[in-house]
Formats: sequence, C-alpha cells, structure tokens
Amino acid sequence: MATDTSSTGRQPIPPAKRKMLQQLFEHGSKVAASGNFDYAADSFTKCICGDPANMLYAQSFLANLQKKYNNNKTGAKLAGMRAAKPKTGIKAAKAKKDWTGVIASGLEVLKLNPWDTGALADMAAACEQLQFDECQIVYLKGALEADIKEPEVNRLLGRALAKQGQFDQAIACFMRVQQAKPNDEEARRSIANLQCEKTIHKGGYEDAETSTQVMADKQSQAERQGAAGLRVSPEQALEKKIAKDPANMSLYLELADIFLKDDRYGEAEKVLERALQASGGGNLEIREHLEDVQVRHARQQVAIARKRAEAEKTDEAVALYQKMQTELNSKELEIYRVRCERHPSNIGYRYELGLRLERAKNFQEAIKVLQEARGDQKRKGMVLLHLGVCFESIKQPKLALTNYEAALEFLADREPDHHKTALYRAGVVAMDRLKDYEKAEKHLTTVAGLDFGYKDVSDRLDKIHKLREDGES
Repeated sequence: MATDTSSTGRQPIPPAKRKMLQQLFEHGSKVAASGNFDYAADSFTKCICGDPANMLYAQSFLANLQKKYNNNKTGAKLAGMRAAKPKTGIKAAKAKKDWTGVIASGLEVLKLNPWDTGALADMAAACEQLQFDECQIVYLKGALEADIKEPEVNRLLGRALAKQGQFDQAIACFMRVQQAKPNDEEARRSIANLQCEKTIHKGGYEDAETSTQVMADKQSQAERQGAAGLRVSPEQALEKKIAKDPANMSLYLELADIFLKDDRYGEAEKVLERALQASGGGNLEIREHLEDVQVRHARQQVAIARKRAEAEKTDEAVALYQKMQTELNSKELEIYRVRCERHPSNIGYRYELGLRLERAKNFQEAIKVLQEARGDQKRKGMVLLHLGVCFESIKQPKLALTNYEAALEFLADREPDHHKTALYRAGVVAMDRLKDYEKAEKHLTTVAGLDFGYKDVSDRLDKIHKLREDGES
C-alpha cells in the first residue's frame, strides 16, 4: 500500500484524513501499551502509509516492534526467509523510483525484524529522496541499533544529523566511522567541521576572531565550573526518581525542561516520548509538550540553516534553508489543526492556524479560519491585517481594503510596525487595484508622516500627484 507523493517534501493532508490518522495512531498507542503488538503494528503501518513524513508514527512503529521481540536484535524466527517477498517489493519499488512504495514494503520487512539494516537503510534513502529528513534519521537510528559500530550506517546518519544541526550526535557517528576506518578522510574532516560549528552555535562565538579566543573562553568557563561535575547532576537525580516512579509525569516534564534550558532538544524529545509511552499514549499534556519541543527543535534547525545560507551563499544552502522553512510551517500547521479540534473554544489556536495556512498559500482556508478568530480582542488587529493579505492574494481588492482599514484602529497603539504595514497595503490596493487615488493618497501620506523612507511611499505619492495633474490638464 503506497502513498502517491508527486513531489518531494511533506505534502498537506486533508483535514478529514489527518483526523482519521491521528485517531488511528492514538488507538494504536493504547493497544501497544496493553501488549497487543501485532494490532498496534498494523495501526502504525496505516498511519505511516497515510503520512510517511510523520516522525512520531515511524518512532512508535519501531518501538512497538522492538518491544514485541524483547529487543533481541534479530526479530522473528526465520525472519530473513519470511521477508523475501516484501524485500522483492523494495527492490521493485527502488527500480521504479517509487519511494513511498519502498517505505511501504520496508514496513512489512520490519514487522518480521525491526533491526533489518538493509530495509531500514533503503527506507532512509527513500526518505532522503522525498526530503522527509526527520524520518530518514529515525530509520537510520533504527539500523544503528542493530550494530552501533557499522561504519556506513554511521556515515549516513552522521551526514543526516549534520544537515539538521544535531552536532553532538553527528560527531559521535563520524567518530565511530573513524574507529572502524582510521584513515577515513570524510570522518576526520566532518568531526573537525562539526566541532567548530558546535562551538560557534553553543558558545555564541560568532564574533570570535581566532580559535585561540574560542578555546580561552571555553577554558575560562571550565575553571568557573570547578569540580561541580563530580556531584550527581540534576538529570541523574531525576532519572533515579523516574526509575522508582515511572508513572509520575511531572518528573519527565521536569527532566525535559532541564534539557531545554541547554538547547538539548533531542534529549528532551526522548524523555517526553518515554513519558508518552509510560502514560499509554493518552496523556494530552505530555503529547502537547512534545509537540512544542519538536517545533522549537525545528526552529533551531531552521536558524542554523539560515546562518549557513547567509555565510555560504550557495544555491544548495539557500534551497535547504527554504525547504526547512516550508517543513517547519507544515509541522506547525498540522499541530495547530489538531489543537483547534482538541480545544474548539481556544480562538488563539485558530489565529495561529490561519497564519500557517496563509504562509502555505492556502488563502481560501486561511480566510475561513481567520474570520473565526476575529473574536480574539488581543489579536484582532493582526487578524484583520492577515485577512487583508489573504483577500488581496485571491484578487478581492475591496475586501482586502476593508480589512486593512479595519485593522488600523486596533494596530495604531499596540503594533506600530504592523500599523504602517496596514496603511501601506491599504494605499497600494486603493492605488493599483481600485484606482481610488484619493483614498490611496490618504493612507500613503499617513505612512510618509510616520516614516518617509518606508518602501516606495514617496515614489507612489509622486505618481499620484502626477496622475492628478495629468487628469486636470
């Protein structure tokens, strides 16, 4: 059962289908917690085939099967022989470049042996082709669990992690490559580059002039810490408490927050995933906390990609940054869709969903959602401003102007920058689309009074003045 993915990157999922998949996933999580591993595996398989870019679906699928086989690293008896047919399916799908077909056949192999490195590597390669970066990492990590020293899996995982800005884990992978192949040039170069990038990102040394300066700063920090490392860390203390009381969700949240303070998003996610499993998959607070951490992690990775694009100025770096921005918006869009369903009275979630729909250029749906958010008095000006943008984008200038002008009342005092934006857009729509030069001059003159250098306001006012002179002569 393959999903048709006509273009790379995560594609929008219709709301009805997404809701069905989420319900199926939650049910699968509950039956997995009760020990019905086969039923859960079938549920998770349907979830992945419906949304093969969803990292949580992939993680849950593998964790369920690893638990089924008691982490024996070999899976079912005679797994290799029994998996012959789906492995043939993987090969046929690869030949056709049917990447979702590779994933679907791979799932059937993993049901017999979730540590099958060949299937996991093929699925990761398919995810790379589809630009499902997070799932690529999930499957490569699964392959590494079968043999943590395997150099080629470590190489592939190291590259994927480096691209996502997960420096520590990427370095560890390339160090394992170097241990297996001491003369490997890629491993040596990658370790050096990643250590430098990690230092710059974590230490805030973007302005450091030399590596000596960086090392001096790090040495000073180490001296200030003194012998504190000899004491039991807060993380270790919390892990002991969790081991004694695994049903206490507050302990997981406290531990995750410690990791978040140090921007250790991957570790925080793992803690919250453990909490979700310990709760049987039904703890809403944990689930939403995990979603928030995943979004923060994705934003960090986008920020890293942006810095690389600005520094390298290559087409590849810019394209990666743009792709990661799009993926972040898709992730946030899905989360806010779900939250609007969970919390129908929370208008703030509708506003956030509307913004993501607008960024995705789904203007028709964005208008509907934003209109539902107009009751949010705190954000009313911004809601009206974004409604104006959406109406302008679908070539409804009168409705656009109405919303821009309505936004002015609410933005003047609270949001001066957005107030200028609304004035400018109102002036542009009145001038270019409606040919209402009197109204255009009114709004653009107000902008000029606030900021004469704002965009092309002065040129537009000159043009309106000339048009009027020509009309009078």
